[in-house]
Amino acid sequence: MSTPARLALDDPAFDVTSAQVHAAREAGWYAETPWGWAVLRHAESAAVLRDRRFRQGNARWPEQNGVPEGPFPQWWRETLLSLEGEDHDRIRRLLVPAFRNRTIAAMRPQFQALAHELVDAFAPRGRVELVHEFAEPYAARIICALLGLPAGDDGDWRQVARWADDLGAAFSIDVAAHVPRIEEALTGLTGYVDDVVADRRRHPREDLVTTLVQASDDGDRLTDRELSVALVFLAFAGMETTRNQLTLAVQTLLAHPGQWRLLAERPELGGAAVEEVMRVNPTVTWVTREATEAVDLFGLHVPAGGVVQVLSHSAGTDPRAVPEPAFDITAQRPPHHGFGAGTHHCLGHFVARTDMAVALPLLAARMPDAEPDGPGDWMPVSGNTGARSFPIRFTPEVPS
Repeated sequence: MSTPARLALDDPAFDVTSAQVHAAREAGWYAETPWGWAVLRHAESAAVLRDRRFRQGNARWPEQNGVPEGPFPQWWRETLLSLEGEDHDRIRRLLVPAFRNRTIAAMRPQFQALAHELVDAFAPRGRVELVHEFAEPYAARIICALLGLPAGDDGDWRQVARWADDLGAAFSIDVAAHVPRIEEALTGLTGYVDDVVADRRRHPREDLVTTLVQASDDGDRLTDRELSVALVFLAFAGMETTRNQLTLAVQTLLAHPGQWRLLAERPELGGAAVEEVMRVNPTVTWVTREATEAVDLFGLHVPAGGVVQVLSHSAGTDPRAVPEPAFDITAQRPPHHGFGAGTHHCLGHFVARTDMAVALPLLAARMPDAEPDGPGDWMPVSGNTGARSFPIRFTPEVPS
């Protein structure tokens, strides 16, 4: 193998979907980065994500970026994202009942009603700023509904969304610059969910929080702190990633008008559209793993503590796995890595898959000739990405 390419993942302006990354993938299955190695091909990515010799690599993210102590790194170390071994397995086992497929699937009519309500507000205008008028309220109000909080337009979703947005800076490359903002949001959201937990202990309901409060495995239960950490992470990650992925999905589909029209005609393709979008345009642009022991990996020696980044887009568009890579929501594809894999596969993946599978066909049907109304404002295509604003125009709906 020739000398591996070097990719500047530490540069916020670096685009992980660029031709430079594709060229590096053709030269070899990995590249060097300031943070270890980047895995570029599909087969090797799948192998790394399922290899038990690697742990979740984000556990030391705050300290690696100059934030070793304080409320934020302490909370970060306690999230399911950072835990390993028996601690991770125990908490994940206790959280799973709240995310059963049938529970989330039963909420599809609620998701659909919410999507129609939001579109009703801007459809007569023929213009929408997708982030603030649809993606953000849709994602935030669904999280509120899951938690059993008031999910109406007059509910708490705006405050939850603000906290989640500020916590999203935890994934930025310049995280150290955002610590005051992150910790203020962490304090606010923690106090909020702690009040909800206390209420559900006194007044159980049919909601996710009550399910988690009552969750038991042979008498083992989540502590108040474990519940608090888990619910804050759920509210933040569930809102931000769904909001961002929805904007990326619409961006991709509008760039392929035939696919947008097809989705409007065949709403049953909503689930397939989610998978195809996440293959080519994922909000989580890389997934990090850290070697717990020395690993010889397809000819690469990774020492104990060595870090590898699985680049989601590069793996998803690898011609070795997808010989016909053109965007096609009817095609059968190998699994993408947008939700991770292995023991750290995203616990809330079915929520995200379901709410996006509902929203995308509905948007396509009600805005059939939609097109971008200017370039919008987009986050860098690295770390977690998506739109800050995304204006769209379409033929206004005529009231019946």
